[in-house]
Amino acid sequence: MRAPDFWEEPPGFAAALLAPIGLAWDAVSRVRRALARPYRAAVPVVCVGNLVVGGSGKTPVVLSLAALAAAHGIAVNVVTRGYGGRLSGPVRVDPGRHDAAAVGDEALLIATRAPCWVARDRAAGIRAAVTQGAAAILLDDGFQNPRIAPDLALVVIDAGYGFGNRRVMPAGPLREPVRSGLARADAVVLIDAERIGGGEVPDGVREAGRPIFRASLDPVQGGRFSGERIVAFAGIGRPAKFFATLRATGAELVAAHPFPDHYRLAEGELDRLRREAERAGARLVTTAKDWARLQAGRRAGIEVLEVEISWRDPAAVARLLSSVLGQAADGSDRRAGSKGLASHGAQ
Repeated sequence: MRAPDFWEEPPGFAAALLAPIGLAWDAVSRVRRALARPYRAAVPVVCVGNLVVGGSGKTPVVLSLAALAAAHGIAVNVVTRGYGGRLSGPVRVDPGRHDAAAVGDEALLIATRAPCWVARDRAAGIRAAVTQGAAAILLDDGFQNPRIAPDLALVVIDAGYGFGNRRVMPAGPLREPVRSGLARADAVVLIDAERIGGGEVPDGVREAGRPIFRASLDPVQGGRFSGERIVAFAGIGRPAKFFATLRATGAELVAAHPFPDHYRLAEGELDRLRREAERAGARLVTTAKDWARLQAGRRAGIEVLEVEISWRDPAAVARLLSSVLGQAADGSDRRAGSKGLASHGAQ
């Protein structure tokens, strides 16, 4: 779906009209959480989620944490729902065998960096991963899923977007109210606050009293596009942010085509984009997720601008992760000891 414009504006008529549905949605979610009997895995589980519909930088955070865990010798696997894919799982994603139609674009992207499982039933996915040797789990999304008891729950917030109009969907982009959501989180990952918001923290975040780990979402080898003419397209949560990232590399965007999140281009649409780039003497560039959705035979001539997480204090993040996943490295009981989040240097 494409997020409606009024989600980003101060609450108006449309948001007010839909507010009762949002209240009902939240009420049902609260009942689900109250009645749930969460599954507690045999290995540490770190959940990386968000409070809004659409992109917040969650997948790059998962990839960064997976790399940190692997660097410390921890056999971490990622479990995700596989949004947009037809397979219900549990199935381990194989980029050489699966495509985005089978497992979803995010799972396919993650699987190129870390062992990744798709499972509509997250508990079943975790069990399958553990059976195959996973010593720890990164749960991609699932913060609103009451059936899993994480050892650490991180909420990712894009400082440039914040919480939109702060209404629960469909009146706004929130999956749940900010206050109750942050109350269940153990820590917050705040992305691009310095670059976009002058370092400001969105209202309600600091008041929640949770440790804040600051990061930026940076282009990988973006300099290769400096001074180049670009036709860009993106079907992600917030295409405008991708286009802004391209411009920040020094590229000249002669055209920027936004599509709904997880959108799959038809053959004719892709052909039109190729012709447009050729006529403009421009390079055709997209996101890693959009590229993953393309069939292998349709990727020729399309370039990718990847992004990665840069932590303001990577040592603090490593300490946070080791406080939970460190037990996986030495085989000790994951329930022993405390997270002690306040002592890990978050700010």
